[in-house]
Amino acid sequence: MKRMIIAISALVLGTQLYAAQPWSVDSCMQYAANHSHTVRQQRYALDDSRAAKTQAIGAFLPSIYGSVSGQLNFGRAIDPETNTYTNVSTLYNGYGLQASLDIFDGLQRYNQLRMAKANVAMGRSAVQVEKDDVALKVYKAYMDLVYCQGAVNQTAKKRDESVTLLHQTEVMAEVGQKSDADVAQMRATLAADEYELTHMQSQTTKAMLALKQLMNYPADSTLDVMQPVFDPEPQLAYTPSQIAAYAATNNPRILKAQQGVEAARYSLRAARGALLPTISLSGGVSTSFYRNMDKGGHASFSEQFKNNAGEYVGLSLSIPLFNRLATTSTIRRRKIALDQARENLEYEQSELHRIIVEAASDVANSIKEVTKMQEQVEADSLAAHLTTRKYEEGLASSIDVKTAAVTLLQSRVKLLQSQLTMAYNRRLLAYYKGDKLWK
Repeated sequence: MKRMIIAISALVLGTQLYAAQPWSVDSCMQYAANHSHTVRQQRYALDDSRAAKTQAIGAFLPSIYGSVSGQLNFGRAIDPETNTYTNVSTLYNGYGLQASLDIFDGLQRYNQLRMAKANVAMGRSAVQVEKDDVALKVYKAYMDLVYCQGAVNQTAKKRDESVTLLHQTEVMAEVGQKSDADVAQMRATLAADEYELTHMQSQTTKAMLALKQLMNYPADSTLDVMQPVFDPEPQLAYTPSQIAAYAATNNPRILKAQQGVEAARYSLRAARGALLPTISLSGGVSTSFYRNMDKGGHASFSEQFKNNAGEYVGLSLSIPLFNRLATTSTIRRRKIALDQARENLEYEQSELHRIIVEAASDVANSIKEVTKMQEQVEADSLAAHLTTRKYEEGLASSIDVKTAAVTLLQSRVKLLQSQLTMAYNRRLLAYYKGDKLWK
């Protein structure tokens, strides 16, 4: 009992320590890929495909079954010993063991096995596709949360500056350097900053809940995220065409579509096999026991069981002639399914190429946006500082100070947004190039 208590305490303590550590975007994506409900559903679908594959393999094995029957006759019946009618009560038991094996069925079982293997491969790709989709959604939600937290920090910083400036304005109004209108304007500016801060805090809470939902993380548990570091990264030394060529043969979404075409092709071949004859081999052994209930003198059970035993071997040929158009309709439907799978493959290929070209363009544009926004933040910061100095010297109005401060806040927030967008686009393009989404 003591060891159990110690083990449970260590487990709880380790969980708390792990939860207390800041979560990186990689750890969030990995957690979501392992705990997402949609990923679990795809895993269940994969297990079902594996069970179908086992069933397809079992179809090549013979069918073996045994039978036991019992019959008690009263009144007029046929005597199995003399094959004549009798009017006595009799007891009859029958025992049998039969086996059958399909030798040829138009390659239906072979194509169904190939289809099952393709479905298993498609299930694996579907699990990976769902993991990648969830990871990308988590990455986007993570960046949204970081953006909201950054906006809260910038808004809080502006609020603190407004508090300081309001205090300075009140002191200057007491000595006659500022008017009551300037004080009122500064108070209005502070109130607007307080409202904006409250609003951004609310948005941060919503962004946190959205991230926890995608991760399937407990909503009432603490989740501290790390602030990303925007180090200058070199541009990818690959053209969109090279990335698209690699993704066309390695991306799990394309692999899933290709495996879907393969599964549909084997399904059509299995349906066409139903038009061919079927050859089956069967065999068995049977025996029986008979007893007259009105009189004795019957042979013993072991003797009858041995003497009444018989064996048989059979070979049957079944030729399909007409089954109310069932086979023809099945073939037509599976042709349509194959055409749909091919169309889906073409769509996935074209959509993948479009996304890669768009992502490459977004990376190039976001790099330019970050550079321009950094220059704008520096300029707006200098302008806000000079405007504040002029306001203190009486050369600028409170409206000018408010306008310069709002412009600086907007520039800082846009810079953060541009940096986050650049990071997301780079990660997306690297993913299509073959890099893992999380490490």
